Amino acid sequence: MDDLYREVIIEHYKNPSFKGKLNPHDYSFSDSNPLCGDHIQVELRVDERGIVSEAMFDGHGCAISQASADLLMESIVGKPLDEVKQLSKQDVLELLGIDLGPVRLKCALLPLKVLKAGIYGLGEASDDLVE
Repeated sequence: MDDLYREVIIEHYKNPSFKGKLNPHDYSFSDSNPLCGDHIQVELRVDERGIVSEAMFDGHGCAISQASADLLMESIVGKPLDEVKQLSKQDVLELLGIDLGPVRLKCALLPLKVLKAGIYGLGEASDDLVE
């Protein structure tokens, strides 16, 4: 089963559907993982009802961080911001579908950390956002 999930990760890394920029956007935030150099920027458009109408990411990094960002953006389109705020580390791990060690876990969770910091309008992202 892990092989299937690895193929999904590679596909989202090589051919991301949600990579790019939104101009204009309602929410935007970026951050990096200093341990490995991964960088993610997330931009969202939200309609008048508080529903995510568009979500995009940009950046660079390993297959895990980039695939995680693409899968996460895909999963939040059409959801209310209140629901997106409730996403957890476990939700991201389920999207990826593989077990990760501590270093790769930071890569996988960077997009969620960036997403939540942007939605909450924080000046900086914190690992506390992804528990």
